Amino acid sequence: MTGSITLELPGKETKSFTDLVLDYTGTLSLDGTLLPGVAQRLERLAKAVRIMVLTADTFGKARDQLAGLPVGVRIVGTGQDKAEFVKTLGAERVIAVGNGRNDVAMMTLAGLRIAVIGPEGASVELLLVADVVVRDVLDALDLITNPLRLKATLRD
Repeated sequence: MTGSITLELPGKETKSFTDLVLDYTGTLSLDGTLLPGVAQRLERLAKAVRIMVLTADTFGKARDQLAGLPVGVRIVGTGQDKAEFVKTLGAERVIAVGNGRNDVAMMTLAGLRIAVIGPEGASVELLLVADVVVRDVLDALDLITNPLRLKATLRD
C-alpha cells in the first residue's frame, strides 16, 4: 500500500510526497550491481510511497538486480526523458535521488532533490541543483525515513 510521506522542509514548507524517483547506475548500484542495504530500504519505503527507478542502464543489469523489489523500472535514453517522467507524476510531490549529469533535469523539477556522491562519483552540475548532498544512497534513503535528519540539515 502506498500513500505519502510528509516532510518538514525548513525554508520551504511542509510537503507531502507520493513518489520516490531514483537513478540506478552510480546511485543504487556500483558497476550495475545493487549496493548492499538498498533492497531493505526500498522495501520499507515502498510501504509509504511509489518508487520508480529511471535508468539508462549502462551495465544492462538494472531489471535483474531490482527483480522482486516493490519498484518500477523504466529504461530511459536521456536526462530529459527522466524530467518528462517526473512531470507526469506531479513534480512537486516527487523526491528525486541521483548522482549523474543526466539527473539534473529531473532534479530541478522535483519537490525534494537529493544528490548522492557514491562510489562512481557525482556530477558537479547535479550538486549545484540539489537540496541535500549525501555520501551514499543509504544516507539518502535514511534521510527520507528519518525526517528529523532532513530537517536538521536544511534549517537556517
